Amino acid sequence: MNQTWHCQQVPIKIQLGDKTLLAPRLLLQVREAGLDDEALPVAEPIVPADPLHEGSQGFLIRSLRITGPQPVLRQQGVYLCYVPAQYPRYYIDMQQSFAEYKGKFSAKTRSTISRKIRKYTEHCGGSISWRVYRSPGEMAEFFRLARIVSRISYQERLFDEGLPDSEEFCRGVEQLAGEDRVRGFILFYQDKPISYLYCPVINGVLIYAFLGYDPGYMNFSVGTVLQWLALEYLFEERKFRFFDFTEGQSEHKKLFATHSIQCANVFFLRNNIQNRFLLHGQRTVDYISNAIGDKLDELGLKSRLKKMMRFGI
Repeated sequence: MNQTWHCQQVPIKIQLGDKTLLAPRLLLQVREAGLDDEALPVAEPIVPADPLHEGSQGFLIRSLRITGPQPVLRQQGVYLCYVPAQYPRYYIDMQQSFAEYKGKFSAKTRSTISRKIRKYTEHCGGSISWRVYRSPGEMAEFFRLARIVSRISYQERLFDEGLPDSEEFCRGVEQLAGEDRVRGFILFYQDKPISYLYCPVINGVLIYAFLGYDPGYMNFSVGTVLQWLALEYLFEERKFRFFDFTEGQSEHKKLFATHSIQCANVFFLRNNIQNRFLLHGQRTVDYISNAIGDKLDELGLKSRLKKMMRFGI
């Protein structure tokens, strides 16, 4: 695990269906375990021995590897141990050939992917236009084109998780490009950008950081098309250890991944009235949200409602 703590203001996210509500931000000491971490999974998260900084409300460990399910909330010494997310962290082993990677898919799945690529190729008049961006001189164009897509994608409109639009982010991208530690991909329809994928590189691991697509091209599976083209390019580079889909579950990640590890995001918060009230309030909202989701699922409306919220159809 990366043993470096970073002090930052962290929102405690409260999920209500597909809507994320943000509680007041807490100053926490944060670190994240990457795929290059060689620490063994733990049966129970342990409070870090590091001292709290002035004003810090505790610790947050992202993607801590665990051996089994954890209780959402419990007291651990003078801290409240809160585990809001437990999930498989999907990734691709890049230390093989693209031909070997394709062998992990069933014949039916390979046929489905080929059909989607063929369908989009025909829509484009016989050839697909896409581009890879990686050098400092290219990243400004990538950012401009990706932002065109990001601002209309459901990732940004609904979840505020689009490609960041700030000078600080752009400077960081340029620095990574100068160190050959970033890959950007754009898929076009004629000259129009319709899908993007942004992957910084950390310790030889490609990070699935930001992606999005124009909802007007949803029926052409352009996210899948770009993912496949990007992976073929990245396998041919033979420079990377893993492609890390990071936290969060989706059928897209599960489809393309070769492996997964069970992880959790773990908070250790000072056991005081403010934090107890915050966490118990969150559990109440989670309970209501899950009950509503279960009822919608029972009525066969959940997937339809999600589609309406994302794409307005």
